[in-house]
Amino acid sequence: MTNGSSRDVIVRVGTAGDAQDVADLHSASWRSAYAGIVPDRALGDGLPEERRDIWELRLDADYGEPANTPALLIAESAEGVVGFAYLVPQPDGRILLDNLHVRPGRTGAGTGRLLMGAALAHVSQCHPGADLYLEVLRDNTRAITFYERQGGRRTGVREGRFPGGFTLPEYEYTWSARALRDGGARSSSSGPTARLPEPSGDPAGPAVSRGRRR
Repeated sequence: MTNGSSRDVIVRVGTAGDAQDVADLHSASWRSAYAGIVPDRALGDGLPEERRDIWELRLDADYGEPANTPALLIAESAEGVVGFAYLVPQPDGRILLDNLHVRPGRTGAGTGRLLMGAALAHVSQCHPGADLYLEVLRDNTRAITFYERQGGRRTGVREGRFPGGFTLPEYEYTWSARALRDGGARSSSSGPTARLPEPSGDPAGPAVSRGRRR
């Protein structure tokens, strides 16, 4: 069951002041999406504190050059933060979509599609010529279906390592720079407003430990 719709949602650039809200949503999303997929200990009582520490560190960091600075995109409605996406420039020139989460209870209402469109548009505008990619657990079939519908192409299969010492099979999905240039960012062009970072870059926050996982 879903509540609300994407029509009441805007996307804006996140700031350090969003750390607690993002951490709370991140924890709730992990517990909802990953139950039965990851070990129970990874979803236990320490998860909210772990997520808070990671997001405070990410959003307080100074990355120097805008081209090296991650971007946090916040989906927000009258009820507060309802989703977020986090994009991290990589040494190989690609952009990693390290996180995309929607508040449990709002999945299926268009918020994820709005965030995905905003992420594609951000990469196209702020990192022209870069591919966007992500890693998703093989057993997270709902997320895989979503990413394929958004134009992602499977480009890798591997074992992902998680904090806590366990590994799980995962897929890599990619949106090529050409696809972004030829219209991959247009999925954010209808519906609610997306307030995107300017090409000069906005400080948003780093990848510290890979926030595993979508």
